Amino acid sequence: MRPFWKKMLSCAMAFVCLTGAAAGLTGCHGSKERAAFEVPESFDTTKQYEITFWAKNDTNIRQTDIYKKTIADFEALYPNITVNLKLYTDYGKIYNDVITNIATQTTPNVCITYPDHIATYLTGSQVVVPLDELMADPAYGLGGSNLEFDSPTQEEVIPQFLKECSLNGHYYALPYMRSTEACYINQDYVEQLGYTVPDVLTWDFIWEVSEAAAKKGADGKYVLNGGDVMIPFIYKSTDNMMIQMLRQKNAGYSTQSGEVEIFNDTTKDILFTIADHVRSGAFSTFKISSYPANFLNAGQCVFAVDSTAGATWMGPDAPLSDISDEAKQSFEVAVRPVPQYDPENMQMISQGPSVCVFYKEDPQEVLASWLFTQYLLTSDVQISYSETEGYVPVTSKAQESAEYQDYLAREGEDADTHYKVKIEAAKLLLNHTQDTFTTPVFSGSASLRDAAGQLIEKTAKSVRRKETVDEAYTDKLFDDVTALYHLNDTLQSTAGKQDLGPLPTTSVVLLSVIGAAWVLILLYVVWQQLQKSKRGD
Repeated sequence: MRPFWKKMLSCAMAFVCLTGAAAGLTGCHGSKERAAFEVPESFDTTKQYEITFWAKNDTNIRQTDIYKKTIADFEALYPNITVNLKLYTDYGKIYNDVITNIATQTTPNVCITYPDHIATYLTGSQVVVPLDELMADPAYGLGGSNLEFDSPTQEEVIPQFLKECSLNGHYYALPYMRSTEACYINQDYVEQLGYTVPDVLTWDFIWEVSEAAAKKGADGKYVLNGGDVMIPFIYKSTDNMMIQMLRQKNAGYSTQSGEVEIFNDTTKDILFTIADHVRSGAFSTFKISSYPANFLNAGQCVFAVDSTAGATWMGPDAPLSDISDEAKQSFEVAVRPVPQYDPENMQMISQGPSVCVFYKEDPQEVLASWLFTQYLLTSDVQISYSETEGYVPVTSKAQESAEYQDYLAREGEDADTHYKVKIEAAKLLLNHTQDTFTTPVFSGSASLRDAAGQLIEKTAKSVRRKETVDEAYTDKLFDDVTALYHLNDTLQSTAGKQDLGPLPTTSVVLLSVIGAAWVLILLYVVWQQLQKSKRGD
């Protein structure tokens, strides 16, 4: 029998190794090292590959049909690749599932995503594949010679959209669709109030008309529509609202390296203004009141800000309107860019999904994933998907094609494919691509974006609860939001690698049980040795 101290040392070393591994998993799950991906010289068509594609759509069945047709057409070109589609109704759910699956190395092969989300994925080691070499590969890159389809070249991807997919000097995604925000306006109401809708809205104009629309008569009903409900101005995405207002005022939001700058005097002034208009009943948000389109279409709203991708819900003739025909009011819809502080220097946010590729052990599987990702940029896919909503294609090849130009030219021809408001929304982005911007992307930027919206949401709710919104209120609000979203934590590691946050609860419990079991084993060994010592063994 080995000496007592050797047994104890052996057990102790095992315990340290196990708990060290557990700590590593808890601190930075998904960090298992893999060989760096290298583009294979050729694609092996003799083997079968099964890849998963996680995508997002709402209730628009046409988008689902386009995904299915795209997959079928791609599989016909590459019979040895099977693409399994999983649809989500929310980008946040995709993000959460990817984070969870990084821990078990069961991420999808291809995923619809946003750069903010990719920044978090990249805190794990070799999770998302950098696309630089794949894009430039002469055989299988963009416009490659060995492709079975007509791929756009890198130069044909709109440079501004492609730049949005660059993180830390590398491309980690391809843009898939792009949108911005638009203000959908009941033009009849604006003119009824004695105003004319300008080509470029200003915040002063929006607030002035909204206040006029909030007036009630002696009978307690709104003068503008004679009804009991009127919310003159509703904003769908308050995070975008705050981000754009700060950008337009050249105020701080964040630095490229992840330093938080949003808690400043300009932000306070914005919140004070918003509080005033909430107090008068002139302004509300989607999270407080519900979808802007529902109020707009029912004649209960003057200005509704939503994505250009949501144009198919906006207006009395909208093909995807969620309210009954009886509830709709007939009016002329005007589509304009979001309100501006300086009409001569327009600033509007660029948004819309991109597509990333995840690491797998087999480079051929990664190449198969890349081929499918690239196929999503072909003109047929780009044009078909963009026609479902107010998105625009991300390539000049698709935008300049005769098919797409014909689609735009047929604006208003029907209330379905060529729905006037939808095509106007797409043209808005096409005409203002150079006026769009994106926020810095880093690990934690998604939390900062949520925090920006919460500043407005919490202020609006406080006003509705009759709370005082003053300097002391905003100071406390800044502290509360900072704590809620952990904005005091380091958002960007100087080593370029950071924790992905806590593991899922089940994993934490399992690791805790294992650790406790080892403690009990050690205690049992010690007790046995003590008993043997007493017996003189």
